[in-house]
Amino acid sequence: MSEESLFSTLVEAVHARLEDGTRLLVGISGAPGAGKSTLAARLASAFPGSVVVPMDGFHLANAELRRLGHADRKGAPFTFDVNGFAALLRRVRARDEDIVYAPSFDHVQNEPIAGSIPVPAAAELVITEGNYLLYWEPVRRLLDFKVHASADPSVRIAGLIERQIAKGLTPEAAHEWVMRSDEANARLVEEFAYLADLSLPR
Repeated sequence: MSEESLFSTLVEAVHARLEDGTRLLVGISGAPGAGKSTLAARLASAFPGSVVVPMDGFHLANAELRRLGHADRKGAPFTFDVNGFAALLRRVRARDEDIVYAPSFDHVQNEPIAGSIPVPAAAELVITEGNYLLYWEPVRRLLDFKVHASADPSVRIAGLIERQIAKGLTPEAAHEWVMRSDEANARLVEEFAYLADLSLPR
């Protein structure tokens, strides 16, 4: 099936689950570099008024990672505030506030930015995306529709290396980081892919 056909399948599945006056919380999981952010943005563009809330906004700050001794594993499950993420998703699901503010993630500063994504009560579709949506049970049970995105490993790894080089690492250091950290995370993510309601290979 072509990428366009797969995307059409996703849009149709979301349409089928949306009901007037209710809110649908869709989660897009996948390994690092699988295209989750791109897919979430594209899905949001197909549904005017929808909002994307990325899991990456719940990265622990770099200073805290250094204090904990986890700076060399940034991106692993234990380097996120999972309880804070789940608490925000519960507020989003409740839809009893005029607006909920979610954090985003600045890939240049490599830091989360608090209160930068407004989620108004009028938004009927809220999309969240991140590596561990299926791995974290407190997050998984809050999602109405779970999607897992996958990509060819060689393409995905090449893109991750380019991303690390863009952040200032040498090609050698970028390769070491991706193969040691990102790929360890990818293996964990894929173990839980079977829990998705819909799988989208690329």
